[in-house]
Amino acid sequence: MSSSSLLHSISPHPNPTTTSSLSHLPKAFSKALSTTHTTLPQRDPLFSLPNWRNPKYDYKTKEHKLNDAHLYLEYMLNKGHRPNAPQCTQLLYDLCKSNKLRKAMRVMEKMAASGNPPDTSTYTYLVNQLCKRGNVGYAMQLVDKMDDYGCHPTTVTYNSLVRGLCMHGNLQQSLQLMDRLMRRGLVPNVFTYSFLLEAAYKEWGEAEALLEEMGGRNYVPTVITYNILIGSHAFYGRTEEAVEVLEEMFRNWVRPNAASYNPIIARFCKEGRLDMVMKCLEHMMHKRVSPNDGTYNAIAVLCVEGKVDEAFSVLQSIGNKQNMATQEYYKNVISFLCKKGNTLAAFQLLHEMTKRGYTPDSYTNSSLIRGLCMEGMLDEAMEVFVVMEENENMPDVDNYDSLILGLCKAQRTDLAFDVFEVMVGKGYTPNETTYTILVEGIAHEEEGELAGMLLRELRSRNAVSRSTMERLAMQYDLE
Repeated sequence: MSSSSLLHSISPHPNPTTTSSLSHLPKAFSKALSTTHTTLPQRDPLFSLPNWRNPKYDYKTKEHKLNDAHLYLEYMLNKGHRPNAPQCTQLLYDLCKSNKLRKAMRVMEKMAASGNPPDTSTYTYLVNQLCKRGNVGYAMQLVDKMDDYGCHPTTVTYNSLVRGLCMHGNLQQSLQLMDRLMRRGLVPNVFTYSFLLEAAYKEWGEAEALLEEMGGRNYVPTVITYNILIGSHAFYGRTEEAVEVLEEMFRNWVRPNAASYNPIIARFCKEGRLDMVMKCLEHMMHKRVSPNDGTYNAIAVLCVEGKVDEAFSVLQSIGNKQNMATQEYYKNVISFLCKKGNTLAAFQLLHEMTKRGYTPDSYTNSSLIRGLCMEGMLDEAMEVFVVMEENENMPDVDNYDSLILGLCKAQRTDLAFDVFEVMVGKGYTPNETTYTILVEGIAHEEEGELAGMLLRELRSRNAVSRSTMERLAMQYDLE
């Protein structure tokens, strides 16, 4: 469906706005500039980099413009001109995102040499990017140079190094780095220890030893630390050890949360130990820990193991204990499963629910549609509408919006417009959400000019509010 079809389908407002709500901005902006210009020093002006971030550029053009901006920066700095620090920082970020780390490093060095070194957060970002790509050695050298440039590494900076070393199996070197962090007067935080514990997953026996060593460093384990141990034990099938860690939490007066129980429940489900699943859930609720989406997805493991009836019985038991309204409870369960990519299990359980009198509402249907789209099953998502109509469960605008959004996120805006055409043809009236999704879908397809044209037309007909138009224009740099 073409954009013109969409435009023609919009009902004109009886009192259309004839003047642009933004018409006053250019004059006001010019006035502000003329006022501040006289207060700026006229000598040694900052130079600006050529624009490399125009949303109209295709990928190759963006890469070419990015390289041009980098070359221009080096040329102007070599001439002794002062750079625009925020622009240079943005260039550094964009070079990193394009995997041009050497050039990003050069930008950092040039900025420092020109007397405008990046701030600590920018250094930390670059350190993190280097570590993510396995260049931990370079990252450590960069941290060593930070003091020379007047920046001081923070715990977050060191956490990037610790994580980078842990990802590559250098647990001992990570511990040495943590000692160095503490000698500088910085305090390791929960993330520092979490990265170390995650590295210890691979060598069983070390996780507990590492926890003891941390105790010797006056580190008090938190719920996150214990959850990491529980998760690692459960993942590798050491369920009894996971339960022991859970009990240790109570002995040490650390209150567990749902994430403490979920890995244990998932493992018991995988092992088919339904009695232990129920026992764990009873213990959880006795301790006033409410199940969350992770709990329901843990129970969905039973569906994967071919035990759908058992999964439904467990869910029914939770609902009864929580005294929740049946309709609301099942609606939430389906939604939680779909959000976590367990749409097949959601359909399996929905089948059991409907046999017992549950009627899916609009919200449930939208959850299923979004889940199917998220998992790439676009044809199946569209088939839901056929099934709904066959069962005299007529879809509504929210259902269509969910499908259109899912198709746009899958970069199938062409199909989204087809669905829109069907929707209008069946007499449904699109709402502002519908139009917003389509404009954003076009913008994500790198069609900024078309998205801007459509947005202007929608606003002229009052199909979208002024605030929505301004938000979209700003977010996607639309004219």
